[in-house]
Formats: sequence, structure tokens, C-alpha cells
Amino acid sequence: MTTVTATSVRPWLDATLPVEERIDLLMTEMTLAEKVGQTHQVANIDPDADAPEIAAGRISSSLYASGPTGGNERDEGVLVGNIDAAQRHAVEGSRLGIPLLFGRDVIHGHRTVCPIPLGIAASFDPDLAEEIGEIAAREAVVDGVAWTFAPMVDISEEPRWGRVAESLGETPVLSGRLAAGLVRGFQGDDPSDPHRLAACAKHFAGYGLSAGGRDYDTVSVGENTLRNLHLRPFKEAVDAGVTTVMAAFNDVDGTPMHAHEHLLRDVLKGEWGFDGMVVADWNGIGQLVNAGVAADLREAAVLAIRAGVDLDMCGGAYLAHLEELVESGEVDLALVDDAVRRVLRLKFRLGLFERPYAARPGASNAPTAETRAVALRAAQAAHVLVKNDGVLPLDASPDAGSVLLSGAFVDDGDALLGTWVLDGRGEEVVTPGPALRERLGDRVTVADGRFSDVTLMQARGAKTTVMLLGEHRSRSGEAQSVVDIGLPPGQLEVLRAVAAFGKPLVAVVYTGRPLDLSEVLDLADAVLVVWHPGVEAGNALASVLLGEVEPHGRLPMTFPLSTGHIPTSTHQRPTGRLIRADVDHEEGRYIDALTYPRLPFGLGLSYTSVDYGAPVVSSPTLPVDGSVTLTVTVTNTGDRPCREVVQLYFRDPVAEVTRPLVELTDWALVDLEPGQAREVTFDVRAGQTAYAGRDLTTRVDAGEIVLLTGPDSARLQPVSVTITSPETSS
Repeated sequence: MTTVTATSVRPWLDATLPVEERIDLLMTEMTLAEKVGQTHQVANIDPDADAPEIAAGRISSSLYASGPTGGNERDEGVLVGNIDAAQRHAVEGSRLGIPLLFGRDVIHGHRTVCPIPLGIAASFDPDLAEEIGEIAAREAVVDGVAWTFAPMVDISEEPRWGRVAESLGETPVLSGRLAAGLVRGFQGDDPSDPHRLAACAKHFAGYGLSAGGRDYDTVSVGENTLRNLHLRPFKEAVDAGVTTVMAAFNDVDGTPMHAHEHLLRDVLKGEWGFDGMVVADWNGIGQLVNAGVAADLREAAVLAIRAGVDLDMCGGAYLAHLEELVESGEVDLALVDDAVRRVLRLKFRLGLFERPYAARPGASNAPTAETRAVALRAAQAAHVLVKNDGVLPLDASPDAGSVLLSGAFVDDGDALLGTWVLDGRGEEVVTPGPALRERLGDRVTVADGRFSDVTLMQARGAKTTVMLLGEHRSRSGEAQSVVDIGLPPGQLEVLRAVAAFGKPLVAVVYTGRPLDLSEVLDLADAVLVVWHPGVEAGNALASVLLGEVEPHGRLPMTFPLSTGHIPTSTHQRPTGRLIRADVDHEEGRYIDALTYPRLPFGLGLSYTSVDYGAPVVSSPTLPVDGSVTLTVTVTNTGDRPCREVVQLYFRDPVAEVTRPLVELTDWALVDLEPGQAREVTFDVRAGQTAYAGRDLTTRVDAGEIVLLTGPDSARLQPVSVTITSPETSS
């Protein structure tokens, strides 16, 4: 008697077979309609209303994972607890048993919300990013999430654009290394680990160049700039094993990314060998009609599948038209097969065929002491001290005098979570008011959160005032662009009034973007820039203000002097008439303002002083296929310990195309005790100076390279090496 097993009827369920063989077995059995169904993603799934479509294989994925089990209750219109009920229709009720894939935006934490990505970038710590990603994954899978739409690696020098809050800084090497850390955290060594998620690098590509800092706008950029700047962190994410990439809303020099065959199919999938899945952004395929490159959804589907978009997010173009387009010969079946293979490959890699159901009885994803400890370290690193005239750290002794804590953020936990938080809870945030009360007791007066005449009276009587300024989290993120990067209305007026008392004044600026802080820097005795910090906001602030930890965050983006100075960044390339920082006041580009920023990329102070020696290289020559060792001595000359971010930049004085005046290439996190000196070494490879030349191929030039070390991009000491070709070095 022959025993019929699941794997004999459906051999692709045999987990002992290689993934590619399982895909082959499944593809052989699939009809064209079932293939097309695997390219279709919906927003939310109703397990009752959508049961026929699921069983017919016409839905592949849902954008909203909202809990594995539950009734038909709705949260802001999204059906809650629908995953396993819907999954049962796919696994047990369909012909092929292909599981659904549920995604969700888990950007900088799930329940344990950490700082916004720009705050993670302030840490300059890829290992910390990995820890954050791992915690987020472990919490999110409890709610049935198998796929997150992070990390965002768009490079931008446009702080008006609200989505800089989601980015990992303005430089390719910082963004790329942190992205790789997040990918490792989300996915682990094996994405099929039940505690891990699929990650998604977005938005491919050039989205950070949106005109005027406006979301969804056009981008004018050449491929050389894309390759030398904007594509680099995506390549690092791909090299780290990211399983999905999201196409960007924007066009690139007239071609919308959802129709950009060269960048998606030729570069990403071909040149880079990316074998994962490319997902559209929300209705990105349908928006090809709005962009004026497709007459209707049918034409949009043709353009997108040819370009290499594998999964249609919430647009319906593929489901409505791909089958007929293949049958008519207008779309090659091989293009659809390639897309379907990539979707199935992701589902197999995630182990969904072996573990389709999400329910984990008894599991909790509430923040714990352990996850909060990581969130606290991350939040502390998101605090960047940019000015201190001796006011900080605050004296914690009982007789040190009264402190007023005032501003809109003293007790508003939700505001401190930051943008793109779907599952964090404001009531789980430790806010600044209680955290400072716990440490200072009756010495601290906490205002009611409003700037008023009462605030001014309290400031008049306090020895020190700490004012919490900045942006609410709703003022940054997607579709939150601004025309003015100044503080929200009314805040400067109160700061001026408090400063007029002539007493010590600390300004804490919570933000999701670089702001114009020129007057804040003039008025306050100390200024902390804090990227929206998450659930440990209050504890992090109190620990930094009181010196329980040393401030060690660094600015991951340049702060322009004003809105009119945008763009300002380390992307600046040399021109025929250079502006030197030392003669900015004489030869600047503006007649009514200086050019160089007061808060450059990489800036961050501590409560001590650190001296940098001149950098020394092990050899004056650097073989094109070799390396040299650069050594710089850093000395803590103060009486407090610190964590210094020792930064290494380079400049290529003569190249085939213009190269940045300074470009970050490496850094080291160095802990120094008072009086301690340490030699910090960097292994500098010639390949770190590689760039795309005029023909877009990667090259390393023979000749001089200037290496520069220092505490930020504006305070650097140089040393030169000469890259030698093999012929020269022999």
C-alpha cells in the first residue's frame, strides 16, 4: 500500500531539498494566473471577505501584519488579529498551499522604540544598530510580522525633506555600515530563524534628492553621482544579504524608478547579482500613469515588470493585466517567472512553508529590562552636545540650587517616540519630567509643558533653566516636508525672554531633521541636539544632563546656517573658485551671510577635552592593491572619561571627475580615561578611494591622496600618501 504524504503530493514542501529545487518544483505546477497572484500585494486582508481570493492564489502578501489571532475588531480601520485565519485559507484551502507574506513598518523598534534612524546614526555604532534590529525583530514576530520595510538608506543633504528622520546620515560609508548592521539584526545569519524578519533596503534610488525637499518629487541626477554617492549604501545592504529592495517614488532624470530598467534590472539585479525581491512602493506602479509615462494601468504593468519590479504593492496593475499581457505576447513569460521566483525564494528563505502560522501562545513583546537597557544606550548616543560653556553637567548635589525643566516635551511620551512608529505606546515612554524628578527631587520644578508667563516667572526664580525645544514627531517623516528649518513658532521668543534673565540656560532640541539653530546657539549656555529618542527618552536626557554618562553622539548630518544655505553637506565638490573656511567672511558665496556651517557633520562635544596629534602613516606609498597603517594619538586632557569618535576622511586632489572636498571613509569609537592617551590605528586600503569615473566603471587612481583625521569634518589634520600602480611599485 502506497502512503500518500504531503511532500509526495506537494514535493516543494520537502524542507530537505535546496531552495532553488523547491522553487523549480513549485513553478512547474503553477498556472499563469497563480504566478500572477504571487506578484500581488494588498494592504489589509480580511480573512472572511478575502477567503475566495486567497484560496484561488490571487493574493501573495499583505502590507499590514496586525496580530496572529483575534476577532474582527478594527484599529484605525485595520482588521486586528487576522493573520492565522487568512493564512489558513492560503495553506490549507488553496491548490498549491503557498503561504501569505505579512509585512509591517518596523523602522526603529517595535514595542521597544529606539531613537529614529538619524538618532541611531548619531551613535556611529553598527553593533548597536544590529542590537536594535534584533530586538525589533524578536518583538515584531510575536505580532506575526515576517518582513519589515527598513532600513532606509537614502542619502540626502536636504533637511526640509521630512524623511531625513528615517535616514542613516548624509555619508555613504556611515549609512552603509549602519544599514548592514540593521540588516544583520533583522535577518540574523538565517532569515528562517523564527525570531527574525526579512529586511528591505529603500528607496532605490536617489530619493533623497527630491526637488525642493518635497516628498514624491522629481530628481535630476547623473549616474556618476548616483554611483559615487547614492547607490553605495544600497550596495552595502545587498552585500550584507538584504532579502528585499524597495523601488523609490521619484524619477531619475525623467525615468520613474518603477520603470527604470537600467538601474533595477541591469545594475541591481545584474551587475550586483541581487537575487532577492524588488517591491514597489505604495501604488508606485499605478503612479506611472500620474507621472505621464503610462497611459493606463495596463501600460504601467508592462513598464514595471520589464524594469524588474517583482511585487506590486497595493496598486493592482499586475493582478489586473499581467496574465493577459503574457498571453498576448506583449510581456515575456520569462519576466513574470523571474518575479515569481524571487517572491517564492523570499517565502522559502523565511521558512514560511514550514512555519506559516504566527500564533505564539503566551509570548509577549512588551519592553523588558533588557530591551530597555539597549534602548537607553541608543537614546544616550542620540544626544549630541554641540555647545557647552561650562553649564553641563548639572551639579547633582542637594545644595546646588533649583532647576526649572520647561517645554512641550516634559511629559509627552508620544511626541518623543519619533516618526514611523506603529506599535510603540506613549504610556511606555519614560519622559523627562519624572526622570529628572527622580534624580533631583525637590530641587527641580517641572513646568506644565506650555511656554507661558508662569514659565517665565519660574525661570526668573530658578538657578538653572533647561528648556525642551524642537519638533513634535508629527513634523518629520513621510509627507512632512517644510519650507523653513527654523524652530516651530513661538519657541525662540520664549528662549529670548528666559535668556534675558542672565542665568544659566540649557537648550535641549528634540528634532527629526537638522534645524537652523543659529540664535539658539547664541542665546543658550549649553545646547543638546537630541534626535527623537524613544521609550527611554527621559532617562537618557537625565543621565546626560547630570553627567551619569558622557555625551558621545555625533551629528550624522550637517546643520546649515539657514534654510537659504541648503544644500550644505560633506558632498561639496571643488569648483573653479573655492571658498576656504578661513576666508569665508571675505570670499563667501553670499553677500548677506557666511557660507560654512557652525555645526558640521561629525560634530559632538563631551564634558572633557581631547587633543589630536598629527596623523602618521607607515609608508609614504600605498600600493593600489595594498594598504598602509595610519596612526593618530588622541589624548583626554580633561578630568572626566569620554568616548571619542575618531574620524578618518580623505580627499583625492586630482581625479577623472570632481570628488568631495572631504569624504568620510572610516572611524573608531575610543574610550579614554582622564589623562589617557591612545594610539588609534586605521588600516587604509587603496580601494577605499575608489570611485566611478567618466565611463562609470570603478577605478583607483595612482597619485596623491590626502588622509585627514580629527573630531569632525571641519577640524582635520592632513597627511599625504601616494597610491602606486603595480608597475610603479615594482
